[in-house]
Amino acid sequence: PYTTLFRSILTKGSPIKGIILFSIPLLLGNIFQQIYTLSDTLIVGRVVGVQALAAVGATSGLTFLIIGFAQGMTTGLSIITAQHYGAGDLRAVKQSFATSIWICGGLVLLLTPLSVWATRPLLRLMQTPANIIDGAAIFLSIIFGGLVATMFFNLFSNMLRALGNSRLPLIFLVIACIINVVLDIILIVFMHVGIAGAGIATVTAQLISCFLCWFYIKARVPALSLEWREITTNWTLIKEQIRIGLPMGFQASIIAIGSIILQISLNHLGSSAIAAYTAAGKVDQLATQPMMSLGITMATFTAQNFGAKQYKRILKGIRQALTTSISYGFVMGILIILNSRTLVNLFIGNSEQHITNLAHQYFVIVSMSYFLLAILFIVRYTLQGFGKSMAPTLAGVAELLSRMLVGIWVVPAFGFIGACTANPLAWLGSNLVLIWSYVQVVRQLRREPEA
Repeated sequence: PYTTLFRSILTKGSPIKGIILFSIPLLLGNIFQQIYTLSDTLIVGRVVGVQALAAVGATSGLTFLIIGFAQGMTTGLSIITAQHYGAGDLRAVKQSFATSIWICGGLVLLLTPLSVWATRPLLRLMQTPANIIDGAAIFLSIIFGGLVATMFFNLFSNMLRALGNSRLPLIFLVIACIINVVLDIILIVFMHVGIAGAGIATVTAQLISCFLCWFYIKARVPALSLEWREITTNWTLIKEQIRIGLPMGFQASIIAIGSIILQISLNHLGSSAIAAYTAAGKVDQLATQPMMSLGITMATFTAQNFGAKQYKRILKGIRQALTTSISYGFVMGILIILNSRTLVNLFIGNSEQHITNLAHQYFVIVSMSYFLLAILFIVRYTLQGFGKSMAPTLAGVAELLSRMLVGIWVVPAFGFIGACTANPLAWLGSNLVLIWSYVQVVRQLRREPEA
């Protein structure tokens, strides 16, 4: 019943109504996904201290390097599934899902030991301050050790969304988030496990979410329900799905490399700058979730309607989504700037005024650039919904170059304010690449005959 309902919303009726209705559960899911790390950061910062908060913050670039790859890869794998579903080919849907399981299993076997082994050497390479490197290494090792839960939860969630079901991943995330917060409190506040407790809580919660998704798919989603004998290798399908999924995974990793270079520059500014950037970044990530949710929805919306050959509907949906997302970006940016100090003090209390002032500088520069991020999300995910992987990958390279420019030259010259310009410049560079490709695709789409 869920897949039938949400597929109707995405392929029939008002495009923007369907996009918003589909994105609401996705938005709530993304918010709860952020609460995983938000609760870790909040409890670690308030209970363990500012240095522990800086240790968790120093891992963000490396975490996104691996976890972002997993998220991008599974999103790409689900694009072909959504196109098959839009075309009504349920046999191909099941084959696509089985192929994705093989691909993700292979990636987990490769990336888990490699990432755990490389944790401390990478932190040293990033010149992480000596007073926080041990805590950062412990946290990262636990997160990377649980990569199997992250990879397969993202795969199962994205496959459900490819069929139009954005509600169930939300429910599983809510349950897991509650478990995560409870475990954070038990392990950090009462058992005094410290940073390790935050990592254990996060991995455990994601593992539970993964199993819940799998059991639901087996019981309620016939199009994705597989017997073990059906999970067979088909190298033709594997190559086709890797062609879409791998560039999207690399795109996330390319962006993460830019973040790592920026993190190295922040490390030179000291633990106070790291703590301020970490606290402000958590608020920033939460505030931008509606824009991201609309963008992710556009990938499924575009893929399903492209499979159904409803090209005019796609164009109308893109226009409406851009208007909605850009308007939200302007309003939210103003609200965050007006309330920035209160938001940051949730993480560090009222005693670290110099950190609060640094975070306010971050918001003034970054929040007023949200309209660039709004355009980026809509255009990038729309192109991915068409199965276009080259332009989003090149856009990731543009983000990397922008952050490298800031990390190597701007931060040494202007300090913390220079670091704050990294995101706006990265969004601008990415948009310059994406919009050119988007214009070409739209022109081609207008020439295609409707179904």
